Amino acid sequence: MPKTVVVTGASGGIGRATAVAFARRGDRVALLARGEQGLAAAAEEVRAAGGTPLVVPVDVADAEAVDAAADRVERELGEIDVWVNVAFTAVFAPFPEITPAEYRRVTEVTYLGFVHGTMAALARMRPRNRGVVVQTGSALGRRGIPLQSAYCGAKHAVKGFTEAVHTELRAERSGVRITRVDLPGVNTPQFDWVLNKMPKRPQPVAPIYAPELMGACLVHASEHPRRAWWIGLPTVYTVLGSEVWPQFMDWYLARTGIDGQLTAADATADDPVNLWEPADGPDGRDFGAEGRFGDQQWTWDAQIWAGRHHGALAALGAGVLAGSTALVRRRRR
Repeated sequence: MPKTVVVTGASGGIGRATAVAFARRGDRVALLARGEQGLAAAAEEVRAAGGTPLVVPVDVADAEAVDAAADRVERELGEIDVWVNVAFTAVFAPFPEITPAEYRRVTEVTYLGFVHGTMAALARMRPRNRGVVVQTGSALGRRGIPLQSAYCGAKHAVKGFTEAVHTELRAERSGVRITRVDLPGVNTPQFDWVLNKMPKRPQPVAPIYAPELMGACLVHASEHPRRAWWIGLPTVYTVLGSEVWPQFMDWYLARTGIDGQLTAADATADDPVNLWEPADGPDGRDFGAEGRFGDQQWTWDAQIWAGRHHGALAALGAGVLAGSTALVRRRRR
């Protein structure tokens, strides 16, 4: 049965890929973002994939506007079943080169945007005792890295906030679920439109994953909401490395974390920036879901497959163990 789904940051990148992934189920998908060109193109992709789109231009940093957007979604599409927070922005620079205003803006979008979206969703879901909120987390919400202090700080805040809300919902025995999905580096337009103060153009931390794969993971998480999902091998070793040997992570990132995020291409004053205004505004272009690293992106990962099929793997392991035990017993006879 089709559901009503809200996706923030739906004009490009992971948000756009996620909206299309929900559309493939035949869902009614509300597309929340600022960029006009990206929203219009995303709506066409949702329609082509079999879904029903609703374009709602909104800046998630504006709490009242987000709540009003939720009202519009329920009037036009029906009661919200799933709310996916994806929208974010960032500044790519060493900490001393980021201004207070830039830091505030990243925090308002990347952290408070999630708070505003979750508030709007829970205000409608809790009285009905049903619904799922999906938070797009990051490996960088578990471990900070150079050049992305504003983004890392916001994603760490999302983790703490989500854990608090999760325990509150459990305490009231609510039927509403909230889940966080920590993602690795992804090939999105972020690295085309981020405010970059480095001499070279930025790139994701390798290995780089396809946004379509991440969109499928977010859909799966909405169908199987658990406390948190770790997506991709890099996320796993980042989280575990930070917990087990943080000093090694400090040393490793100090040596490789800066150069590993820079390409050989020179940055220019003409590079688009979406911090204050959408890069895909009335006079901009549609950036799509994928960035410029399509020839490097991963479309499959063994850890992602195993995470989705852990039940089958456990059953297989139990079967192998039982068979081995039986074989040993026969040989002892």
